[in-house]
Amino acid sequence: MTTTSDTWTLDGPVDAARARALLARLTADAGVPARDRARLLAELTALLRPCREGRRQRLTVTSDEDLHLALDGAEPWRYTLACPSPLPRPLPRPADLSEADLAEALLGAGEDTAVVLAGMDEAEELVRFHREELHQTNQGVLALHAELEAAALAQRELLDAERAARAEAENARRLLTFLADASASLNASLDHEDILRRLPKLLVPEYARHVDVWLADDERTPPAERAAAAVMAARTGRPQHAGPRPGGLPGVDDLPASALCPDRPLLCLPLGARTAQGVLTLSAPGQRFAPDTAVMLMELARRAGIALDNARQYEQHRDVAEALQRAQLTELPDTPGLALAARYLPATHGLNIGGDWYDAFPGPDGSVLAVIGDVTGHGLRAAVMMGQLRTALRAYAVEGNGPARTLTLLHRMLRHQQPELYATCAIARFTPGEPGVVWAAAGHPPALVRGPGGEVRVLDAKPGIMLGVPVPYEYEDHHEELPAGATLALYTDGLVERRSAGIDAGIDRLARSLGTLGAAQLERLDAAADALLVPMLRDSEHDDDICLLLCRTAG
Repeated sequence: MTTTSDTWTLDGPVDAARARALLARLTADAGVPARDRARLLAELTALLRPCREGRRQRLTVTSDEDLHLALDGAEPWRYTLACPSPLPRPLPRPADLSEADLAEALLGAGEDTAVVLAGMDEAEELVRFHREELHQTNQGVLALHAELEAAALAQRELLDAERAARAEAENARRLLTFLADASASLNASLDHEDILRRLPKLLVPEYARHVDVWLADDERTPPAERAAAAVMAARTGRPQHAGPRPGGLPGVDDLPASALCPDRPLLCLPLGARTAQGVLTLSAPGQRFAPDTAVMLMELARRAGIALDNARQYEQHRDVAEALQRAQLTELPDTPGLALAARYLPATHGLNIGGDWYDAFPGPDGSVLAVIGDVTGHGLRAAVMMGQLRTALRAYAVEGNGPARTLTLLHRMLRHQQPELYATCAIARFTPGEPGVVWAAAGHPPALVRGPGGEVRVLDAKPGIMLGVPVPYEYEDHHEELPAGATLALYTDGLVERRSAGIDAGIDRLARSLGTLGAAQLERLDAAADALLVPMLRDSEHDDDICLLLCRTAG
């Protein structure tokens, strides 16, 4: 590629005009578009203004494939113009232009200007067209914005409605969850005093500021502003609103369960469904009770009344069963050479009462029979069946039957008369003049023997099956040597069995406790029985009734 460079010295306006005309002709010959030529010549003309004022300027022109211009004026100027066709070599100088060339160049510049103006007209028309299109587009955009705004407004309304529906559903879910949990908590107790203590803890402070419970047999009198509403709620079995009306006047409103709550601060609800156990009086946590909350409280009061009724019935049932159970427990006989001590403890909670018993009575041959047993099931029916078993066992034993034969007859009786009733039992027979004890067991926990020196062993001979199991069975007698001063411990499973541990662990603990009893305690066998119960029951409440029977041979 050949590069040609030349510097033109411009001393005045004539030289400037020649230089401009020469560049116009060179760029036109090189095929430079008219718009690019016009832009170059316009910019150069503005920069050559000092030449018109008589000052000298130098313009350097360099050509290779493109045209490069450099002006050393007050502000350096450089310009590069792409030329589609090659420029002549060497470049002509401005002084080489004749007047005819100058005139032609000037006319050509005018033609270029006309072309540029025509292009500008086309551009202006194009701009006008695009401006109209833009206006139409703007109108469409505005219309679209209006539609979008309307759609956004509708969407906001839908979202607000959805949020409200979700909030309502969440509130309903929260109320139902609370109602289920509260109902479970109330029904978990069968102590009506405990239920009455749980109600305020469940409701305050979220659902009520203050809670009062007035039972049907309560000797307390409600405050004057609540008395009328409480009496009305108990009498009609319908919820009542009490307290100042919105207008400021006191009064009572009788409302059906479906009515919305007015702005009244007190709500009196009957406890129970059919027969009101009492009245639950609630003070609103705020200015009023929300309608959904009031409906939930009405249902909770109904369930609380049912729980109170169940607790009262259970307590009556339990009292009757315990009274029957204690009435059938035997007074221990005073037998020479054999000391006896017994303890019976009802279950501390639940329905597990009425099935355990102990007995001791003399036989026709002068022997003493010590008996302990446990009837399956609980409550009044178990207490009644225990009495029947006790009576039948005494009858069989008085006929001269030994422990094993007595159990076999009891088993046969239960199979035929009470096919759904089972029981465990252990019988020990002490005969005067004989150093040992004869015993037999039907599915009962093994007896323990404490020797005079404090050693304890378990009578772990395999017991027979439970009484009443629907298979024929013959029980066997076992003989155990008992030295003078030895103690035999008979007990029911409530003493040794815990939900958190197996029965074997309880038997081991009972054996250790029996072994730690001192000789002085064993001399007073009643004190020994009390001392033996302390380590066995101190770790937890027992949920089954307990029988313990101690038999000590004379030293």
